Amino acid sequence: MTPQPASSEDAQPEKGGSVPVHVGIIMDGNGRWASRNGFPRSVGHERGVEALRRTVRAAQKFGLQYLTVYSFSTENWRRPVSEVSALFTLLKTFVNRDLERLKKEGVRISVFGTREGLPDDIAQLLDRAIHETCENTAFNLGIAFNYGGREEIARATRQVAEDLKAGRIGAAEIDEALLAGHLDTSGFPDPDLIIRTGEEHRLSNFLVWQGAYAELVFMDVLWPEFGESYLADALDTFASRERRFGGLKSGAA
Repeated sequence: MTPQPASSEDAQPEKGGSVPVHVGIIMDGNGRWASRNGFPRSVGHERGVEALRRTVRAAQKFGLQYLTVYSFSTENWRRPVSEVSALFTLLKTFVNRDLERLKKEGVRISVFGTREGLPDDIAQLLDRAIHETCENTAFNLGIAFNYGGREEIARATRQVAEDLKAGRIGAAEIDEALLAGHLDTSGFPDPDLIIRTGEEHRLSNFLVWQGAYAELVFMDVLWPEFGESYLADALDTFASRERRFGGLKSGAA
């Protein structure tokens, strides 16, 4: 029997807890979901797109301001060509079907990652999504596509080195804020919470600089099943934690 996605319209985080400003999600488990339910992996990816739609709506409903999803990593190129092509097709489907709705809802789309190696039509599609939503302010959706955290840091470091060589900055000016300003995510605040689905417990090169102080929530649910109620559970977990950023617990001597 195919499990039904958990996306109850009545799901809400517990009252009284803090709501994160920025949530990152590692959307993992499409292939395993398909295998467990007797479907081709492509069907798992299709259901994953449906889960993304549910999650974007829920994030807006719960009052988040920024959501970043890990859509295609630089390591995903190691997968079979047929699966990479299927992932590109699903991106096209998502943008072509959802872009108009997202524009009307005031969603601004940002894309993090390198364009290197991407087919021209995919790069143009990403640029179109960015351009057509660039003036929206109601909600920010970040799509990490052809993205790797270490590669992002390396690119930012090269840019800083070029500025230093050209005399635009001095060595004494290089600090965390300067380097962060050269990252793809420079327009986003650091994530408060990173969620990973799919039963794995690692970041897999996702927002490795930005997530230094993020709360991590690993959920034993496969991404195609994810939805409003699971997001509410993750937000409840976040609200129950005390974030000290290296300091002492409140009231501690």
